[in-house]
Amino acid sequence: MRLANGIGTVYKLSGNRRNSYIVRKTTGWEIDEESGKAKQKYITIGYAPTRAKGLEMLMDYNKNPFDVESSKITFAEIFSKWSAEKFPTISASNVKGYNASYNCCSAIHDRVFKELKLTDLQGVIDNCGKNYPTLRKLKVLLSQMYEYAMKYEYCNKDYSQYVDILKYKNRNPNRTDRSPFSNEEIEALWVQKNNLYAQIVLMLIYSGVRVSELLDLKRENVHIDEHYFNVVESKTENGIRIVPIADKTYPFFRKWYDDGCEYLLHTPEGAHFDYRNYYDSYWTPVMELIGCSHKPHDTRHTCISMLTEKEVSPTMIKKIVGHSGAMSLTERVYTHVNVQELLRAINKI
Repeated sequence: MRLANGIGTVYKLSGNRRNSYIVRKTTGWEIDEESGKAKQKYITIGYAPTRAKGLEMLMDYNKNPFDVESSKITFAEIFSKWSAEKFPTISASNVKGYNASYNCCSAIHDRVFKELKLTDLQGVIDNCGKNYPTLRKLKVLLSQMYEYAMKYEYCNKDYSQYVDILKYKNRNPNRTDRSPFSNEEIEALWVQKNNLYAQIVLMLIYSGVRVSELLDLKRENVHIDEHYFNVVESKTENGIRIVPIADKTYPFFRKWYDDGCEYLLHTPEGAHFDYRNYYDSYWTPVMELIGCSHKPHDTRHTCISMLTEKEVSPTMIKKIVGHSGAMSLTERVYTHVNVQELLRAINKI
């Protein structure tokens, strides 16, 4: 059936295609300079699997015309446009948080934003394996991106408001149980103390730092003679802190420090450790060597457990590992802790 003039057209393309019908609409005419004849100008609204679906797309477009090019913009492109407006107005730590949330959405980075549905957004939440506080930040990002997209007419419905994170309030989706290293496993690491990468595991255990904090630690922030280092970039604002270097692991820190590279820990070529490369090529072989299957975050739990067993005060433990966000009002008032106090605490383990 022929459509009325000005409505547009839907026709089948040749070949075996999933969306074999093209939906087009004439936008005007121009004169072909060679033939002198009038030539149609048109836009492609989209592609459909059936003629019926194509006609539906065409009717929707005629009822509510939209910028065809804008309708093809991806999730990643929306983030880029939104962040260009947002990031200059917020702190560096908030920028880092938004980027971390964006990285959780890798499954939809290349998807057309307008075509995303609630199931796509919920799939990101359900499969990212993050805890509830992180999921809240992720939902905030989605909400702000949809607000931006609707403002500039890149989409006409906000699915982010329907995303469910409350079911994860008391649990972590796809959570891997974390457990401290046993005394036997720690002893096995000490047996391998001449192994540079077993040393890193011990450095993590006896400092309580996050693995990212140690991998990103620059030599300039290590005060090797004073037995401490500064964490200047962290997952949380409270993670910015002074960390004491325990006497037991001081020789390891000294050795890496004396290499003179930009980053304290580094690849054999002197480059910065990428987490995935470190985990696959260095962490995993050490775990296999001592016969266990721990994740890097278990070192942090191990440090906390060891400090607790030695009756180090909860306030001091939180200062060392950067958990001050969980402090009581009384503990938050107690903010001045000098390096010697930190060293006395860490050297108890």
